[in-house]
Amino acid sequence: MSRYERNILIDKIGPEGQNKLNNARVLVCGAGGLGSNVILNLASLGVGHIAILDNDKVELSNLNRQYIHKMSSLGLDKVLSAQKSVKEYNPDIEVVPYKVRLERENVVEYFLNYDLIIDCFDNYYYKFILSDTAVKTGKTLIHGGVEEFLGQVCVIGKNTACLACFVPELYNCSKNVGIKKGIISPVVSTIASIQSMEAFKIITGIGNILENTLLIYNGLNQEFRKIYTQKNINCPSCSHIN
Repeated sequence: MSRYERNILIDKIGPEGQNKLNNARVLVCGAGGLGSNVILNLASLGVGHIAILDNDKVELSNLNRQYIHKMSSLGLDKVLSAQKSVKEYNPDIEVVPYKVRLERENVVEYFLNYDLIIDCFDNYYYKFILSDTAVKTGKTLIHGGVEEFLGQVCVIGKNTACLACFVPELYNCSKNVGIKKGIISPVVSTIASIQSMEAFKIITGIGNILENTLLIYNGLNQEFRKIYTQKNINCPSCSHIN
């Protein structure tokens, strides 16, 4: 436990909180910009079991923001590159790579094995699959998204507003719709750090989490704002629950 001495010295964490982190099982969906930073943050916290789900390979254009991957990783599966980085950082952490494209037909089998799911995808079609499954299974999901100088985070559970409550107009988007947009690494790091902090709070039971709250960050103005909501009775995803 000496590796986590600075965590344990915090009164609200102590050995008990660190043990909760060590015993936690977290699934990170996406090993790109957000995922890279989230995975490294979870490893530094001492989360003992980290699963990584992604279907892409490392490309040179990824390296401006995906710090977990190196030049030597070009052409490798992102999940294997990320696994290697974590094991080099801390060999005691169990890292499980899933090289798979998540779809509605297979998502539940991955959710059920983990305490907490973190959304690091860059496509709203797949983000809604995660949100819908969190509602269906009762698992907690930490949503994050980034674009250019902006980012957002919220926590979704069975009894909270889901992603479709916030943005119902995007709910039926196609997986193939969208254009490649720019993104700057400090915004990615900021949003991933907030997602990681939410994960820490959920695992340890410390602090208030972003339930029914969408936190929005504007990097150009260094501004944060919160949008509060509740379940939308007309939500296309969760209106049938409660």
